[in-house]
Parts: sequence; C-alpha cells; structure tokens
Amino acid sequence: MNRREFVRTTSLTAAALTVLPEKTLFANYAGEKLKIAMMGVGLRGQNHLALILKRDDVELVAICDVEPRMLEMAKAMITKSGKPMPRIYTGDNYAWKKMLQQTKDLKSVLIATPWEWHKPMIIGSLEAGVKYVATEVMLGITLQDHWDVVQAAEKHDAQVMMLENVCYRRDVLAVLNMVRQGLFGEITHLQGGYQHDLREVKFNDGVKSYGGGVEFNEKGFSEAKWRTNHSVHRNGDLYPTHGIGPVAQCININRGNRFLKLSSFATQSRGLHKYIVDHGGENHPNAKVKFRLGDIVTTTIQCANGETIILQHDTNSPRPYSLGFRVQGTDGLWMDVNNSIYVEGKSKPHQWDNAKEWLDKYDHPLWKKYGNDATGAGHGGMDFFVIHAFIESAKRGTPTPLDVYDAAAWSAITPLSEQSIELGNETIDFPDFTSGKWMNRNAVFALNDDY
Repeated sequence: MNRREFVRTTSLTAAALTVLPEKTLFANYAGEKLKIAMMGVGLRGQNHLALILKRDDVELVAICDVEPRMLEMAKAMITKSGKPMPRIYTGDNYAWKKMLQQTKDLKSVLIATPWEWHKPMIIGSLEAGVKYVATEVMLGITLQDHWDVVQAAEKHDAQVMMLENVCYRRDVLAVLNMVRQGLFGEITHLQGGYQHDLREVKFNDGVKSYGGGVEFNEKGFSEAKWRTNHSVHRNGDLYPTHGIGPVAQCININRGNRFLKLSSFATQSRGLHKYIVDHGGENHPNAKVKFRLGDIVTTTIQCANGETIILQHDTNSPRPYSLGFRVQGTDGLWMDVNNSIYVEGKSKPHQWDNAKEWLDKYDHPLWKKYGNDATGAGHGGMDFFVIHAFIESAKRGTPTPLDVYDAAAWSAITPLSEQSIELGNETIDFPDFTSGKWMNRNAVFALNDDY
C-alpha cells in the first residue's frame, strides 16, 4: 500500500478500536494488574493505547501529551472502552516529569513521542523508580545518548525495550524459525532497510520556510511536524531498526555475536527538493530549503562471526514500500522483495520457490498461538506482539525479549552512519554496549510460544 493508504488505514484502525471490543484479552485476570503510564498519545500512541485498553491485566493510571486534540481523542477511546479514566498530564513539554513524581507504585511506562524526547523520558522514568520502560524507535539521537540509556538501565537494574514490531512480522518470524532449524545452513550475509516513500508525509501539514529549516502550522498533527527537520539537518540512516532488528535475530547479535564495524555512503539529495518544485513550483518558499539527507543511504556492517549486513534507507524516492530483506546461508536464502525462497537440494536447481508454502510450513509458534488475538492490531498484527511481550515481561518480573542492548545496537546505527559519511565514508568501529557480555549471553527472542 502507498503512504497515503497506510496513514489512512492506520487512522481507521485506531478509530475502529475506540469502540468496546467484542473480545477482551486476558479477561477475568486474577493477578495484580500491571500499572502503566503513557508518554505520548498521538496517532502512534493511540495504536498502543487501543491494545492496552483491550487487556484486563493492565491498569492505565496516567497519560501525558502536549496536544489537546490528541488527548481528547485518547480520552474518547478510554471512555468508549469502559475503563476508568487515568490521570491526565499536559500543559508543557515537561508535564511528564510531574506525572512520574505524582504517580505512586508505577512499574511500567510506554513512550510514543518524537525521537529527541526518548532518551530524557527513558532515563527520567528509570530515575523515578520505573523498572520497565517501552519506547518507540529511536533510542536516542547522539551516540552518547545510547551509552547514557544503557548505563542508566544497568544502574537501576531495569528493563528498556524498544517496540520494534517488524521483529514480529509473520514472515520474518517464520524465516527465523527456518534459520534456527538449519534450512539455510550457516548464515553468511543479510540485507534489510527502510525503503518507504515519505515525501508526502514530510510535507502534509502545510509547511513554510524559515531560516533554512522547515516549520509547520499549529494545526499539523502528523509525524511531519517533527520528522522533516531530521531530513534538513542530518545525513545518515535515520531509521535503521526495521531493517536491522529482524536480521540481527537471525545471527544472534548481542548473544554470541556482535556488530564490529560500519561504513556508510549517501547519494546526492534530490528527491525532496524535486517533490517541492513538482507540487509547489520553483518559487515555493520550501524550494529554498537545503536538505542534507541523501536520497539513498547504504550502510555495510561486519559482524564478529564473519557475517556481513547491508542496510538501505530510502524515504525520498518514488517507490513502493519494501524493507528489502535477504537472509543468505550456505544452503539457500529468503528474499522478501520477490517473495521467494531457495533451498539447495529441495528447490528445483536455479529456480525460486514461492515463499508461501515454506512460510506456512514454518509458521512461528507465536503466530499460531496469538494470531487471532492480533487481528486488527496495527501493522498487520505486529503491534500486538510487542505490547504483549512487554506487558507479560513486566507482569512476571522477567527480562524483556528485546532489551536495552538490542535497542542501543540497532538505534546507534544512525549516529554511526552520520559519522561515517561526515568522515568521507570512513569505516567506524562499532561500540560494544554489552561491555563483553555478548560472548556469554543466550538467545531469548521468540524461542517458544509463551510471549
């Protein structure tokens, strides 16, 4: 689907979930309910809110946002769900701090705010005694941001989970199942990326030029209101997690393997300027804005166990959506662009198999168990799984399946790629956020049908 259809579908899904669902998940839960607060209830946050409201094992105690319209939409969802209204915090950009100070016995926080707020909100939550924090991507902006979050999680013995939902995509989990059963042999090379035409969303709020940047009118509520300026001021892989998260699981990154080195290249920046001129003319104020972000950013990563990974970031070009996955082993491979699998000795020589038969055969136990519960959740059901995994971990007091080291390693690709490009495509050493623990940690993600 194209971007406009995606945004419309997401909005409609959120709207549909504002009514009281026919099926309440984990109804009549007898244990102590998990107290959770939300920072950010915009359109993305409302996807998570809808899932939280469907559960009887969670008590939503507080929500916080600076946009009155988003708060009203969230309050309407809560009212229609029949759940008690949580305490509302708003008024300024730091109302979330007041929420943390005034909310007693708060065990978990979910963050769905613009990228630059993630680090301070994560660390602020940990310092307030919260033991489980779920955050939307990204983890931080600078490389130091990532170290700060990791060290704060270690200091407070807390769990920080990035809500990277593509790790739970049905075909991705089926392929992970195949990898772990040895169908592709030893994995040698992987590819992924974020190839998503965002030209329309970057300018869908009615923009005006100011001092070399981009500003949006006060009525704008989409991600363009904060996302576009990253394209003005930064040049790197700005959104690596959708591509890197799933392939990292295939080769056990941070659990017996790690990223060693990275180098990045960027094309010239042409797409956003051309889009402005094509739709507003050469005299449009935004035609004067200089965008740093290259139209296509390509990053290569070398891993400790010898594998290579190629990531591509492409949000300024006309194209259908694709994450461009490739999982290559000594005995075969999967490629999602052509929806094909080849397994040596089982496929016809030099001919692709349609992936469906393989993916159905190796459908992951999580999807077999929770597929019906995930129906209607955002991103084709994937959002259900990340929220479910986070909540179950917090309820049981166990580590989250995706932890702070995963979040840091995946998200840090952005500042590292910026650094590589700035230094003339120099190869950069990848930091070890685990401080050596990767050598002895066991794989935990999606090993069974529990959560």
